[in-house]
Amino acid sequence: MSVLFVNACVRKESRTKRLADKILAEINERYDEVKLDEIVFPIANEEFLRKRDELIAAGDFDNPLFELANQFAGAETIVIATPYWDLSFPAALKQYFEQINVVGITFKYSQEGIPQGLCKANKIYYVTTSGGDYAPDDFGYGYVKALAQGYYGIQDISLTKATGLDIIGADVDSILNRV
Repeated sequence: MSVLFVNACVRKESRTKRLADKILAEINERYDEVKLDEIVFPIANEEFLRKRDELIAAGDFDNPLFELANQFAGAETIVIATPYWDLSFPAALKQYFEQINVVGITFKYSQEGIPQGLCKANKIYYVTTSGGDYAPDDFGYGYVKALAQGYYGIQDISLTKATGLDIIGADVDSILNRV
């Protein structure tokens, strides 16, 4: 089984990463890690989009521009670890999705214009933590679930979430161990 760990955690002592590490241990397979804080994403301006469109039109999917997309599409299991920030997740994760959403690699369109998934994964684990108790699923997790099911063809998406970690008196270890 090929496992991909998309790590959007930026803090050295990330509580979200602690939860993700538990899931990765349960999966008990070697995994490839993409550390989003180490990637300098290209600006998705007109020049970038033109180049990408030309490569797609030429069928040049082995171009280094598509390395992340090919890696994502080829993974059998995906673990995404991201803290809950500003009703969503860190911007680097959005930039990552902008890089992997490639027609011909992660999805294609039917003749009716409906996205059809091309990814091999049968499961995505979405892992998040929040300092407060207000962390609705709609925005961060909901966005990833919509992409996975609507574009990538990955129907099994699970949410692992720990909240209230920064509330005065919170027993962080106990909260994390309950999840």
